Parts: sequence; C-alpha cells; structure tokens
Amino acid sequence: MSIRTLASGASAWRGYEYYTEKKVLSYFQTGGDEYTGQVAGNGPTPYQVKINIAHPRQSKCNCPHADGRRVICKHMVALFFAVLPEEAEDYIEAVEEYEREEEQRMEEHYAALRSYVKSLSKKELQEKLFEALVELEERGRYY
Repeated sequence: MSIRTLASGASAWRGYEYYTEKKVLSYFQTGGDEYTGQVAGNGPTPYQVKINIAHPRQSKCNCPHADGRRVICKHMVALFFAVLPEEAEDYIEAVEEYEREEEQRMEEHYAALRSYVKSLSKKELQEKLFEALVELEERGRYY
C-alpha cells in the first residue's frame, strides 16, 4: 500500500492537482523513507507535511482534514508525487485508462439500450415510457 492507494479518490485527485499546480513549495528527505515539506493550501500559511513512504499511516499533516487523524490528505499525496514523480505519471495514466474503459462501457450500454428500445412494439414502448415518467415523478417527490 502506498500513500496514493490509501488516499480517498478525492484526496488522490486533489493531491495530483496540487502537485501539477506546483503547490509543493519545498521538501527534503529526513530519513530513509521519510520526507518533510511545505504544501500551499487555500490560506496564507502553507501546511507542514511529513510522509513516510514505507509506513504511509505514519504520515502527518497539520491541515484541518488530517491533523491528529490517521488519514491521507491531498497535501500528503501532493508531497508524495513531488518526491516520486513517476508515481504521478502512473496515477494519471491509470485515471486516463479508467476513463477510456468507462466511456467504452457507456457506449456499449447505450447501444444495448438502443437495441432494446428498437425491439419493442409501439404499445410496449408507450407502456415503458409511461412507467418511466411515473417513476421519475415519484423520485422527484422524495429528493
């Protein structure tokens, strides 16, 4: 497990954005697998971040999301990518591959749906449309 894979999807993506936006202001190696750095946030003061590549749960950040908790935040991910840029490249390649596969799945789903709709008689199509409209209206009442 790495810092990236332990992070939530949102923290991984935002960390990648912080990395590409050059929000990692500075870092240095403090041990074999430990790095300390400053990562800009939304406020005027950068966050103090410490990551441990070998033991990601020992990583720390003083941002409100991670301070005092054992979670991986976007600042830790940004620092991780700054230290290991090849991990950032692997991450974005995996995201792009997932998006291509998802697009293919959606195209296949819509093709199957189109085929199903074309197979219905006019009466069946009218019934299905009515049922869908009623369901849509009922959902609107509950949300």
